[in-house]
Amino acid sequence: MLQTPAVTFVNPRYGQLVIGPPGSGKTTYCHNAYNFYKELGRDIGVINLDPANENMEYTPIVDVMQLITVEDVMEQYHLGPNGSLMYCVEYLEAHLEDWFLPELRKANATCNYFLFDCPGQVELYTHHTAMANIFERLQKEGYHLVTINLIDSHYCSEPTKFVSTLLLALNMMLRMGLPHVNVLSKADLLRKHESKLQFNLDFYTDVLDLKYLLESLDDTPSMKKYRKLNEAICSMVEDYALVSFQLLNARSKASMLRLRNHIDKANGYIYKAGEETAVNSLLACAVGAEAEAMRQGHDIDPYVT
Repeated sequence: MLQTPAVTFVNPRYGQLVIGPPGSGKTTYCHNAYNFYKELGRDIGVINLDPANENMEYTPIVDVMQLITVEDVMEQYHLGPNGSLMYCVEYLEAHLEDWFLPELRKANATCNYFLFDCPGQVELYTHHTAMANIFERLQKEGYHLVTINLIDSHYCSEPTKFVSTLLLALNMMLRMGLPHVNVLSKADLLRKHESKLQFNLDFYTDVLDLKYLLESLDDTPSMKKYRKLNEAICSMVEDYALVSFQLLNARSKASMLRLRNHIDKANGYIYKAGEETAVNSLLACAVGAEAEAMRQGHDIDPYVT
């Protein structure tokens, strides 16, 4: 787990560390978030930390692929894609001081808010230390960081997938040791899976009483023999009481605005003068400011019928 460094912040900089499994929408989120925050007037830039990211919709101000790529490592060392990605991340860690941080300091001349588009291999966050070490070094540089963990919302459609999602999210939160926001991405597609949802949507976002999830798992023939394991996982998630999710449609400004409120509270971003123009928007940033009916209307109703 990351240790919080004792640092005096001068001209603080802010960053979102966008992580999550492959296909969860990290690059799409970075593209849409860049445009969204740019409209708010933030001096923002996107940094690509994924050495296999060949389909960027944005133009990064720092790109790890200028240092090393998965394709080159596969060709030179005859490694598979996963092994090559691990090698690339370790290579980046080894060149923090002589390449990455100097490039980042150049970007600080024009930006003070950054989106870090990170690799999607979950082992980098659950079993490996390189990414955690990189994040810790960024903290020492004066960055106020928050981890944005994107997980495809279709995992709610099957109890087995949702249990693994809970365990993955908790593992990442504990190992990274940073302010953390879990996000169910592609929420606009939930209507396609609504018939498979066994509970109301707030059961999944708020991670309510998981005994009901265990009952659903028992109804799956192949999972009955794992009941004790599932009980232990659910009990651990409930005991920590850390995991919850925000819903996101990255192409909806209203959805991006609501997620922004959670992110800004997590990393302590101080609004620039003029960014907030409506009193209602300010109230929405406060914990507990909304009535449950209003929350239902904004967070749940747009995604299910």
